[in-house]
Amino acid sequence: MDLSVILVNWNSLDYLRDCLDSIYKNTTGVSFEIIVVDNSSPEGGVDSLLVIFPEIVLFKSDKNLGFAAANNLGYRHAQGEFVLLLNPDTQLVDNSLGILLKHIRALPDAGIVGCKLLNTDLSIQVSSIKRVPSILNQALEMEFLQIHWPNCPLWRLGPLFASDTKVTTVEVIPGACMLMRREVFNQVGMLNEEYFMYAEDLDLNFRVKEAGYRNYYVGETAIIHHGGGSSRKKASHWATIMQCQAMVRYFRKTRGPVYQRLYEVSLACVAVLRLAMLVAASIFGNGIVDVDRRHNAWSKWIDVLKWAAGKRSLTLHSNSQ
Repeated sequence: MDLSVILVNWNSLDYLRDCLDSIYKNTTGVSFEIIVVDNSSPEGGVDSLLVIFPEIVLFKSDKNLGFAAANNLGYRHAQGEFVLLLNPDTQLVDNSLGILLKHIRALPDAGIVGCKLLNTDLSIQVSSIKRVPSILNQALEMEFLQIHWPNCPLWRLGPLFASDTKVTTVEVIPGACMLMRREVFNQVGMLNEEYFMYAEDLDLNFRVKEAGYRNYYVGETAIIHHGGGSSRKKASHWATIMQCQAMVRYFRKTRGPVYQRLYEVSLACVAVLRLAMLVAASIFGNGIVDVDRRHNAWSKWIDVLKWAAGKRSLTLHSNSQ
């Protein structure tokens, strides 16, 4: 078998159904299996997928294992020569799997291979490729800046907006769509289950590069990534704090405790600055940023500031969303 596609579901059934449908409709010339791991989704209904797609392999966990552990569970039952970790809130629009497989077969030093990600409105998703995280590029990570200055050394997004579609080496391929040889995934120890959610893809990219492989972006094909399908169904507090905690763990592991602490301090400073900008926008910028977006941003950065100040009520291994 060429490929094992692994999808982890948590309350994203509608997205997952569309994702599966797009895979079967658009994939040609590839022998593949699809493994779905349901992370004890409260909404239920995952068994209905077997009626529509009887070919899939479905595992239902009796608890929320987290994203990394659930992917690893699916992988342990995979049979493909290659493994694709794919978010359930994605949709294929052409034979993306065949195109990605063609390129990874031609790249013997390939670690992780990914493609262009599109937003729901088909605009380019700037998170399609990333640089290795640092305090500076995390502090200045704003979509407005990334779109208007894609070639800035802080994020190096030039390949996303280039007219050619050549394969390009990049530092980080995000977790929404990561294709690997199974022997590479085995060699680096699969996903790190110390991460419950978020940053496990950064950690995997780090270990793949440490093992001597290179990560590649394939501009020839694209998939739609609706983004945040499960986290958007509840208030953002949990997801916001989990992202902060995951990045702290990542920096502690890859850069050491001093850098980790500097990141926490920088996060508090960024939160204060963003809140000041929102106050200014509410006074002088009515009509520029809509009220709902300002309110959501205000809530997010208040959460970040509280967390950075030490009010860390959520733990990395919380099993509630």
